[in-house]
Amino acid sequence: MSEDTTLKPKTKTKTKLERPKLYKVLLVNDDYTPREFVTMVLKAVFRMSEETGYRVMLTAHRMGLAVVVVCTKDIAETKAKEAVDLAKEAGFPLMFITEPEE
Repeated sequence: MSEDTTLKPKTKTKTKLERPKLYKVLLVNDDYTPREFVTMVLKAVFRMSEETGYRVMLTAHRMGLAVVVVCTKDIAETKAKEAVDLAKEAGFPLMFITEPEE
């Protein structure tokens, strides 16, 4: 009754999940939308404080563009669309765009 038992090492394969690519939501400056409205949109859509929203708005005003938030693509596109829709309802040409983060 001789049993031949050979032990084989178990190989485990770890699937490494790739991090999703991040996207920037950018606020584009325009000369028609009031500063107070831009700050209100930043507070409502992006959950910024009054002070942070004001700083982001001023950065866009001075530089032409300002990064509002960096997140996954679907969230970035949803937030940008929500903000643009809010501005359109109020009759302002406020623009938010998304682009991949480098």
